Amino acid sequence: MKNKDLQIRDPFVFPVQEKQLYYLFGSTDKNIWGEGTGFDLYTSRDLEEWEGPFPAFRPDENFFAKRNFWAPEVHSYKGSFYMLATFRRTDNELLGTAILAADRVEGPYLPHSSGPVTPAEWACLDGTLHVDAVGEPWMVFCHEWTQTGDGEICAMRLNPDLRGAAGEPVRLFSASQAPWTERLASKSTPERAVYVTDGPFLHRDEEGRLLMLWASFSGNRYAQGVAVSPGGGIMGPWVHQPEPLYRENGGHGMLFRTFGGELMLALHAPNRTPEERPLFLPVAEGSGGGLSVRLLREG
Repeated sequence: MKNKDLQIRDPFVFPVQEKQLYYLFGSTDKNIWGEGTGFDLYTSRDLEEWEGPFPAFRPDENFFAKRNFWAPEVHSYKGSFYMLATFRRTDNELLGTAILAADRVEGPYLPHSSGPVTPAEWACLDGTLHVDAVGEPWMVFCHEWTQTGDGEICAMRLNPDLRGAAGEPVRLFSASQAPWTERLASKSTPERAVYVTDGPFLHRDEEGRLLMLWASFSGNRYAQGVAVSPGGGIMGPWVHQPEPLYRENGGHGMLFRTFGGELMLALHAPNRTPEERPLFLPVAEGSGGGLSVRLLREG
C-alpha cells in the first residue's frame, strides 16, 4: 500500500536500523471516535510503500477502556519497548494515557501500567516519553480543553519502571500562550470557544536545545507548532515559534531520522475522518537562537 491508501491519525515512526525497516504506528481504527479495537502497525523500507496492517495491540475483556484508542507512541527504554497511548476509561469516561510494554518493537504490546498514568480525575491525552539529561523518565501530556478551556501541556516525572507517576504534574504552558493559536468553537460547548493542545513530542537539537512539537488550531484549521526550551530543560521556559510549522489542516507530528540521516516530520493531514493520511516532510534545525525548526518543502 502507498501513503494515499493508509487511513491513519497521529502517525509515529520507529526506524529499526539493523532491519532497514520503518515501523509506522498510529490511531488505526476506522472510526476513531467510537469503539476501540486496538492498534495496528505498518512496515516500509522507503516511507512510500507499506506492508500491513499487522496487529500491535489488542485488548482483552478486562481492559479498562472500550473506546477512543488514540495516538500510540513506541519508545525504546532500558532494553524493552513501551507504547504510550490514550484511552477513554470506562469507570469515569475520562481520557487518560496508559503504558503498554513488549519485548519486540512490533509487539504484541500488553498492559504495563495499572490503567492510565495520568491523573485519574483529569481529562488527559497524548502522553509522550522524555528521558532527561540525567536519565530520569518523564511523561509530557495534554490536560485537555474539555476541563481547562485553555488546553495545557504538562510534564510529570515517572517511576524508573514506567509503571506509575513519581511526582505531581507541572503545567509547562497553555495553548493561548503561543502567538499562532486561535480559539476554536467547540460543538460540545457552543457557548464558549476554546484553545486546543494536542500531540506533544520532544526532540533535542544539535545545540542541546529541547524542541517540543505540539498541535492546535490556527485560522480554524489544525496546525503544527513548535516550542523551544533554549536551556534544554523540561521545565523551560518554553519559547514559541511565532508561526506554525505546518498550517494546512494537519498536525500531531513527531520527528525521526531516515536511514540516510535526514530529519523528517511525520504528521497526519487533512484533519478529517476518514480522509486523514500520513505525511512525511523533511525539516532542518535552526542555528543560534530564534526559530529552531524550518520546513524545507511540503510534499
